[in-house]
Amino acid sequence: MNQHNTQRVVITGMGVVAPNGHGLDNYEQALRNGISGIKHHEHLAEANFACQVGGIPENMDTVKHDYLSEESLLAMNEAMIFGAIAAIDCWRDAGLPEPGEEPDWDTGAIIGTGISGLDTIGNKLIPLVDKGRVKRLGSTMVEQVMASSSSANIGGLLALGGQVTTNSSACTTGTEAIVNGYHKINSGHLKRMLVGGTEGASKYSWAGFDAMRVLARGYNDKPAQASRPMSASAVGFVPGSGAGMLMLESLDSALQRGARIYAEVIGVDVNCGGQRNGGSTTFPNPTGVQRCIQAALKHAGIDGSAVDLINGHLTATMADPYEINNWREALNCSPEQLPKINATKSLVGHALGAAGGLECVASVLQLSRGFVHGSLNCEDLHPDLEAYADSIVHKTEDSDAQILAKASFGFGDVNACTIFKTFNP
Repeated sequence: MNQHNTQRVVITGMGVVAPNGHGLDNYEQALRNGISGIKHHEHLAEANFACQVGGIPENMDTVKHDYLSEESLLAMNEAMIFGAIAAIDCWRDAGLPEPGEEPDWDTGAIIGTGISGLDTIGNKLIPLVDKGRVKRLGSTMVEQVMASSSSANIGGLLALGGQVTTNSSACTTGTEAIVNGYHKINSGHLKRMLVGGTEGASKYSWAGFDAMRVLARGYNDKPAQASRPMSASAVGFVPGSGAGMLMLESLDSALQRGARIYAEVIGVDVNCGGQRNGGSTTFPNPTGVQRCIQAALKHAGIDGSAVDLINGHLTATMADPYEINNWREALNCSPEQLPKINATKSLVGHALGAAGGLECVASVLQLSRGFVHGSLNCEDLHPDLEAYADSIVHKTEDSDAQILAKASFGFGDVNACTIFKTFNP
């Protein structure tokens, strides 16, 4: 470990609401078995979207009543519901006591989101205001549309007494939340941080991407084949939604209360490429990406050869070959030496602000339970990736990996990287 670290940071709980499974066991089985959560959605067809497929968690209208009271649901939109369910599951998975009357002063939360709240704004706020019916908005409108709606809601549900806040950095959001939470614990400010991301499935959130022509087209009748990271026939990303949460905890605290430990966070970094040297709002500066990965490795006290697995950002756009080349450069290896790499988005789509949370949960599940899941729909590998063919995992494999690198890259040329390691006392 880096000599400047004051507290080791471990993961003691996780919760997930994914398009292909709610709960860790269901999510793990979906990852292992290559089960896609991407379906055709009629409401997108009715809105005349070119991309009419997406990843939306199923049966949440029923499941939510097992977690949340009817009164609390009146003040919650979809992103808030997804986030609340995943957070409650994470809390319970960490073996923490049910919230009481007093705040837990030792625990905080950083719950990120990208464009959430637009379903409430589009369906309720704007129509009623434009019709002059402001009084019909009710008393909970602000709670649902403020940027910190999910973190504030979770802070109340779990009686959190530490810092409770929201981060938002486009598609980097969920992974960045983990980085930020790591620093709160590593520095000794708090014992625990609930971190991750949540995103609703609003057509208003997805419409701009459809207009940009960056969503998958031509697969409306074959939804499970639509998300194609690293494929020669990739035609854009599939929009997704859901929530992924992790409980970060100081090792001292985890050992003191006898908590189960999934993995350790040994290195983190965030940066921005400054939209220079090929970088832009929508495309990363390759030097920025490489510097971010290398800084996380340095923070972990390891070099690139120690990385066993990579869970990529890999969106099924033209950026995929560039990303894998950036991994090679950052790890200082030849194409044949690149670690095994996979793309969780092939199974769940791109959940925007929740993507990093969902994918970090998938990463830790793989590391702690000894497998690496396959990436769907890249049998026709992009020609620029042929040199990496042996590293790209198509079918789920058993794994004895010790170190996994996870990175996310978002609009605004922002990057985040986290290095997870199997736990050794």
